[in-house]
Amino acid sequence: MSVSTKIKIVHIITGLTTGGAETALYNLLLGGLVDLFDSRVISLRTAGTMGAKLDSLGIPVVVLGMEGALPSRGSLRKLRREVRAFKPDLIQGWMYHGNLAATVATLLAPRRPRLAWNIRHSLYGLTAEKLMTRQVIRANRFFSNRPDVILYNSALSQEQHETFGVKSKFGRVIPNGFDLERLRPSESTARILRKTLGISINSRVVGHVARFHPMKNHVGFVKAAVQVGSAIGDVHFVLVGRDVVPGNDSLTGLVPEAMLKQFHWLGDRDDVPDLMRAIDILCLSSSWGEGFPNVLGEAMATGVPCVATNVGDSAIVIGDTGLVVQPCDEESLAVALKTMLDMSVSDRKLLGIAARARIAERYSLKAIVEKYAAIYEGLASNH
Repeated sequence: MSVSTKIKIVHIITGLTTGGAETALYNLLLGGLVDLFDSRVISLRTAGTMGAKLDSLGIPVVVLGMEGALPSRGSLRKLRREVRAFKPDLIQGWMYHGNLAATVATLLAPRRPRLAWNIRHSLYGLTAEKLMTRQVIRANRFFSNRPDVILYNSALSQEQHETFGVKSKFGRVIPNGFDLERLRPSESTARILRKTLGISINSRVVGHVARFHPMKNHVGFVKAAVQVGSAIGDVHFVLVGRDVVPGNDSLTGLVPEAMLKQFHWLGDRDDVPDLMRAIDILCLSSSWGEGFPNVLGEAMATGVPCVATNVGDSAIVIGDTGLVVQPCDEESLAVALKTMLDMSVSDRKLLGIAARARIAERYSLKAIVEKYAAIYEGLASNH
């Protein structure tokens, strides 16, 4: 199919820093959507770390440069100019702010394109959210009769949002997908990265990948890690994510000076799949907000077993290939981490093999791309 005859899709997302939704969008495009549709991406904020990756796929990225929660006149004019020039058949919003912007964009675009939302957040309540985020979530509820389809990446997220009042007749669950060819174990990569980090190949390593945000509960993870490190001598903790850096005193200050060499604060990285190969266990410590945690699927596809809190669909994703504890319980989290670290190397590898097989069976990227493509083609054909 030539570019001129392909269905035109605009993806509007809050920002393009490294995160679950941003990675999911990139993976879907890389996994096949880039060939099936004429796509472009509009970021409400910046190009972040993902902008260059999307550009490498040949996908135009437009940045509106919003600094606050509300759009400026300039950003609205730029949005209007872009959708009028591109004339999309379908506009896909990503996350709460992106969904609202996508709704506005359909009103600014010619031919009133079809509208899809993508909600990737669980909703246990609004009290933990910032004031403006609460308002944006309420606005999503109010305008939820506008989209032609509302996509969720977890069954729990759909259930919670529909209980909250988001229109149910448009809801559809499509989980995250993972490329088993790109995400695979590699002992050679593990050795190189461990050497770079100053970690012995025989040491046990726990990974934690998340931007610094209260919902990710880095504090709870670090407190649990300190307990584990005090009980197990040769264990290292590799923390990756925006603002998870040595200068973050709210985290590094929790670690006794004698244990500081066991903690590696790497900040935002674009080589997370390689880092996954260098760890023995992946820990997700979130307190709320997760839908389908992308990081669990990435780790499991790489053959890494997981310890996670029971948020979103974490327990469903992990199944019997890892351990799940209640959120905000650092004692239980420490016990689960220690339990898995105390396993023999062969037993942990068997769990990792089972985790990878579970992803292959349930969450292959190819199957997920086909589901998105079928929805997009169905909507466009009825336009």
